Parts: sequence; C-alpha cells; structure tokens
Amino acid sequence: MLIKQLTWLAPPLLALPRPVKRVMAMAVDASLCVLSVWLAYYLRLGEFISFSGHPQWSVGASLAAASAIGLAVPIFIANGLYRAIFRHSGWPALAAVARAIGIFGLIYASVFTAVGVTGVPRTVGLIQPILLLLLVGTSRALVHLWLGDQYQSILRRSARPKVLIYGAGQTGRQLAAAMANSHDMQVAGFLDDDKLLQGHVLNGQPVYNPSDLLELASSLVINDVLLALPSIGRKRRNEILLNIRSAQVAVRTLPSVTDLAQGKVSVSDLRDLDVDDLLGREAVAPDPVLIGKNIAGKVVLVTGAGGSIGSEICRQIIAVGADKLLLVEQSEFALYAIHQELEDKLGGRPCQLLPLLASVQDDKRLLQIISTWRPHTVYHAAAYKHVPLVEHNPVEGIRNNVFGTLHTAQAAVQCGVSDFILISTDKAVRPTNIMGASKRLAEMALQALAASQSKTRLSMVRFGNVLGSSGSVVPLFRQQIRDGGPITLTHADITRYFMTIPEAAQLVIQAGAMATGGDVFVLDMGQAVKILDLAKRMVELSGLTVKDETHPDGDIDIQITGLRPGEKLFEELLIGDNPQATSHPRIMKAHEQFLDWEAFQAALAQLSQALNAHDVDHLRALLVELVAGYTPSEDIADWVHVEQGLHTALPPT
Repeated sequence: MLIKQLTWLAPPLLALPRPVKRVMAMAVDASLCVLSVWLAYYLRLGEFISFSGHPQWSVGASLAAASAIGLAVPIFIANGLYRAIFRHSGWPALAAVARAIGIFGLIYASVFTAVGVTGVPRTVGLIQPILLLLLVGTSRALVHLWLGDQYQSILRRSARPKVLIYGAGQTGRQLAAAMANSHDMQVAGFLDDDKLLQGHVLNGQPVYNPSDLLELASSLVINDVLLALPSIGRKRRNEILLNIRSAQVAVRTLPSVTDLAQGKVSVSDLRDLDVDDLLGREAVAPDPVLIGKNIAGKVVLVTGAGGSIGSEICRQIIAVGADKLLLVEQSEFALYAIHQELEDKLGGRPCQLLPLLASVQDDKRLLQIISTWRPHTVYHAAAYKHVPLVEHNPVEGIRNNVFGTLHTAQAAVQCGVSDFILISTDKAVRPTNIMGASKRLAEMALQALAASQSKTRLSMVRFGNVLGSSGSVVPLFRQQIRDGGPITLTHADITRYFMTIPEAAQLVIQAGAMATGGDVFVLDMGQAVKILDLAKRMVELSGLTVKDETHPDGDIDIQITGLRPGEKLFEELLIGDNPQATSHPRIMKAHEQFLDWEAFQAALAQLSQALNAHDVDHLRALLVELVAGYTPSEDIADWVHVEQGLHTALPPT
C-alpha cells in the first residue's frame, strides 16, 4: 500500500543524475547503520536509549554508530554496491550486500565483541551486523519493487503514441478516463474551441487552443487526434478536419451521439475516420410516411439482396417493420451473410426472412418466387455494375442488366405487385460504357412497360457512387494507404458524385413511395468530388504526406494509370435539363424520352438475337441506336471482341 502511495515520487527520483542517486543511497545506508545500532542496544538492554541523553550508554552508542558508518560505507563502495542499478537488482545484488556486510560484521565484531569498547555491550557487535543485513537487504528489495515497476510503467507510457482529444466536453472527458489504462495510446491533453477552457487543466490534462495544433504536434510528438464531438454537424466537422490536415496527424473519431447513447464511452468506440465524414452531407430526416408506405406490415422482395445497396435496403426494411422480407440473391455466400446479419438484427421482431437463391436471368424461377409469396413491393438492386468487367463481358452484362430487369418486372406485373423500384445509376446518362448503356436500356424497358399497363407502379431511382460499396475508390485507397502506397488513380481530373449507403437506401425507399408509374427519380448527390483531392485528404488525415514534386520525401505516392475501358471523366445525373422538384428536397424527377412498348419489344428481339449469337459488333451498334448519347470509347474496341472470339472458338453443336 505504501509503495502505491509513493508512486508519485518515482518519476522525479528516476530523473535525477546518477551521482546524486549514489549519494542518496550512501545517506540511506548511513542512516540504516545508526538505526541498526539503536535497535541492537534495544535488543540488548530492553529499552530505547538516546545517543545524546543517556548518561551510561550515549558515548558508547555514538561511537558504535560512527564506527558502523565509517566501516560500512567504504566496504560497500569497495564491493560495488553503489554501481548497481537498484531497480534492476535481483539475487546477485542481494548476495553482494550479504558479502559486504559479512566483511563489515567480521571487522565490527572483532572490535566491539572480541576486543571490547567501554560503553558498548559486547553482544551489540554481533547483533548490529545482523540487523544491518536485514535493513540494507530489505531496502534494496523495496526499491527494486517500487522503482522497477514504476520505471517499466514509465517506459511503457513513453513508448505509447501520444494523442490529443478534440473536445473537452463530457464525451471527451469520458474518453480520456477510459484511456487512462489503455496500452495503445496516452492522452497528452485536450483541444477545445471554448476560450474559457483554453490554458486550464481539466482532469489532470491541459486544454489547448486548436489553432496551436501544428506547434503541439511537433513539440509533444502527437500521433493522433481523437474527435470526441459526436453531436456536431457535418459542416463544422469538415471545418475542423480542414484545420487538422496541415498538422500531419492521423484522425480517429467516435460514432454519433445516438450510437453512444446506450452507455459510457470506451476506447473500443474509436474508429478510423470514415470518408463519409469528409464527403457526406447533413442528413435529411426521412419522412416516416414515405418510408413506411411500401414496407410497413407488407411482403417485400429485394433482388441483389447481398450487394452494397441491396443489403442496406434490407436493413432499413426490417427496421421499418415489414411482415416478410424475401432475399433474392444468386451468390450463395452473399445470401448467407446478409441472412445471418438480418437474423441477428431482428432481435425478436416479427419479420419473416426468406433467403432465396435465384438469378434474375431465370424468368421461370422469378415467376415461381413472386407468384408463391405475392410481395407488395419489389426493390430491384441486382445488376452487374463494375464498368471494366462489364466492358470485357458485354453479353453477360446486357443479359443480366437489361433482360434480368425486364424478367423481374414482367413477373411483378403478371403477379400484381403494387410497386417495383429499379436501382439505376448516373452512368446511364450519356454513357461511354456498356454497363451504363445497359442500365439506361433497363430504365427504358420499365418506362415502356409502365406505359403499357397500370397494375404495377414501375419506377427507377438514379444516383451516383455510394461510399464504401464494392468497387468504390474509398476502400481501395484506404487499403493502398495501409500498404504504404502507391495510390492508383486513373486520371488527375476525374470527378464523381458520392453519397453514403444508408442515405442512398433511405432515399430510394422514399422515392419509390412517391411513384405514380414510369417515374425516373434522380437523387441530389450534392457537389461532384475531384478524386485526386479525395486521395490527398485521405492521406493527410491518416497522418501521412503525399509524395510529389514539391514533397519528394513524402510518404504516399499517387500514380496516374490512365482511364479504364469505358470510364468517363465526369458523370451526369440528367439526360435533359428539366428536372422536376418533388416533396422531398433530395429527390428530383427527370423527364426522359423512351420507346413505346411495341417498338421496344422489336428492339429487344434484335438485341436478344445478337446476344444469343455473341455478335458483339451488332450489340454495340444496337446500343448506339437505342440509347441516346451512347458513345462507346474507341480505345476499347479490341476488348469487346474477347467474348465474341471465345464464342466463335467453340465447336459447333
């Protein structure tokens, strides 16, 4: 207990120069010599004596004490007791103490026991060396226990990376308290915008001005800044991140205040800064009427349920409270993963989950599923969406994206589904790639089918990239930064629209609830983001620097690899320029031209013949004819013949 109470003394003692610490050790040993003489007299006489006041024994006791000091200290020096580092002392050091005191005891007993000195009982010459051995040995053991543990603790703390907590409010203080016993980081102080707190000490930690971060990062050797501001708006968060970037420190953050509402803050709540913290916007609260209209208490089917958007739509469907959720997915692993996740999330809520292995290209299987379970609403998220892969596999891309969508929609119409919502893409607008052209054809198929019947409200929702989806640059850049670079970028001027997956899924659900039939909804994606700027921000907020001509010694290089087959520099959301506002501020309605159902059926027949023949040249010609604005890139002409070459190489059947 006493050792723990004296913990605060350890750091200043360890910081003293070695000569000073040796003198202190000698002084302690001299004091122990006096103490051992005093105790020896007590054991011999049965009473405590005073070195200056006892008429019979004071002179002898003083002589015995002085002799003990005069003998012991030189013998200890000669035996190297003061060259040892006490905090590292072990059995060898104690053996050296015993040897030195053995020599001392032999000389001391010879003088005071064998020869004898007036005023000093002869037994003191025997008792004192024994007591001195116990006292000096115990002192060495206690110092080893005390300073040794403290020294190792100080070493461990000094080896841990230092961090500053941005936000000295309740969340920041809880985080600092939780990190007090952390073996990963040590808190060096707080940053806070409140001028009343700056310059003061809060819970033992100084509070600094955030504008001094650049100097603090250098002087305090700061590795990370932890954002403990879960309730601030995204605009303010981005302003803070902009100020942090120049300090070359990594940024980690806490979840939102709603995520932390269930308990106290812990170190495990910290997460790497997500890119939606950089690019996302202030969320618009969903309209509960629109969210629940096509879902609450109903049977809902989601195709592509294991994909990025499909899985998030499923999560929100069970949160709203569907009666049954049909998970349609052709990948067994993806279906298993999302089914298990949703089962865990249900938490006893009365929603039946039905995992169904099926391909949207199998029209008979789709008709069987929809006619059996009679869903009220279908969200069609199944698609091949990776531009280069579809460019290299045009037949499968068109078959899945166009005819898969048509088969699903026709089965929905045939079975009387109330609402059918297609997840589309900004790449469908004036496409330069087959994936985009196929998605625009899928939109046109729904528009034509919607105009030919009124049983099912067919609509589509068009938006850009979602953060964190498979194939997104965000997880790719993050992994490349972890690997030490380089970051690969196809073009220095390429831009993209971004939206978080939860926001996109919410807006898809709300847009579908506003449909009247044949609607093309367009989500407000905000401002386009230059991908090169995004890459630089991710590097800087990882505490690293970009390696370029002005910073040749930077950490992460950015390499331009050239546009991939079919890739555009800029994406668009509208073919025309006449978007119509809706009741939701983030959802617009586009007016796009399309073919009537009879003319579209004739075009589909030609498309189907070209697919069956694997006639890629004819496919491209049909896409150019059918899809307004489709201008295939000439530098990919060789790629689109790969599948055709494979087909013609097959033996005749």
